Amino acid sequence: MSLISSLGAQIIWAATATGKAMIFTWDIFRWIFRPPFRIRAVFEQMQEIGYYSVPVVAITALSTGGVLALQSFIGFKRFGAETMVGTVVAISMTRELGPVLTGIIVAGRAGSAMAAELGTMKVTEQIDALYTLSADPVKYLIVPRFLAATIMLPVLVIVADSVGILGGAGIGVGTLGANPIIYMQKTFEFLKLNDIFSGLFKSMVFGAIIGVVCCYQGFYTEGGAEGVGKATTRSVVISSILILIVDYVLTAILFGEAPGGG
Repeated sequence: MSLISSLGAQIIWAATATGKAMIFTWDIFRWIFRPPFRIRAVFEQMQEIGYYSVPVVAITALSTGGVLALQSFIGFKRFGAETMVGTVVAISMTRELGPVLTGIIVAGRAGSAMAAELGTMKVTEQIDALYTLSADPVKYLIVPRFLAATIMLPVLVIVADSVGILGGAGIGVGTLGANPIIYMQKTFEFLKLNDIFSGLFKSMVFGAIIGVVCCYQGFYTEGGAEGVGKATTRSVVISSILILIVDYVLTAILFGEAPGGG
């Protein structure tokens, strides 16, 4: 009976959390299009989420592009396809690695900060004070963060894609001795606009996920300082897992082929 009781409690908790998250998400979209529009707050969050994340995103993309070029060269050399290294780096960065790595990095850097900040406001009753002032906390606190995350993720992905491709070119030309003209020609020969735009669309979805999950965790924090720490950890873990799951779903939709298709 204890096992059944525990299982039932977990199911109830999961259903309750899912319902609260859906209502929370609906409130965000409901308030986005209703005045007053806090443009200044959105730009402040864009600076916090986007501008301050550029260095870590660029360093990660540079390393990823270089490692990808090196590993691809080693593998392709076995069957004489070294000239395709640039193509692999470009397509891999724009389609997958750029959006996914950027999303996870932003979730760890900016998403955790959002959860911690909102969680601290929750346990110190600052959010409750907004209700007494007839100010909706979702409109005042959550919407600017959600919009900033959704807008800035594609911008950061553009940075990651560009730096990653340059990092691959640096390793390919400077270390592996590839012809720079042929390398850059092969880099963009098979790269299509659909590859770039699909990655940007993914990143916009990832930004929305980060905004909703991290703000939700902070907004419903309980248990004082310990609760803030747990909410911050949950926000990063859940955001990262959802990014990976949604990435597969979006890839299957955007690039999947019908069974037996040519």
